[in-house]
Amino acid sequence: MCAPPVAVCALPPEPGSAKAARDFTRATLLGWSLEELLDDAAVAVSELVTNALRHAAPCTPGFAQNRPIRLGLLLRGPRFLCAVADPSNHVPAPRVPDDVAEAGRGLHVVASLSDAWGWAPVDRFGKVVWAMFSTSR
Repeated sequence: MCAPPVAVCALPPEPGSAKAARDFTRATLLGWSLEELLDDAAVAVSELVTNALRHAAPCTPGFAQNRPIRLGLLLRGPRFLCAVADPSNHVPAPRVPDDVAEAGRGLHVVASLSDAWGWAPVDRFGKVVWAMFSTSR
């Protein structure tokens, strides 16, 4: 029995990490022949990483040195999962954005692009926020 395909990368707490996460996701999906998910999954991952950078990095002492953001991608049967782990205990929740706000829509975007999303605490510190997509497999 073969193990399901998995890809993982660590991301530093810097603005370029959202683009790096998109590029990593797109390259991984191409390698797994999942072209139909390229755009939606890359945007969802970018939003999840941006949220981790915006909400976890500023409020977590020692963030850069001890607990980088981690991106995990998993393909299991007809499901593709992307998960972003960060060291913050901040509970992710969609906000009602102001009509002119430049931020605050990320989780709404993730919800609209994915089949499901959620989060889970990790140990005593941190969480994983995930999005699930159906594949044509």
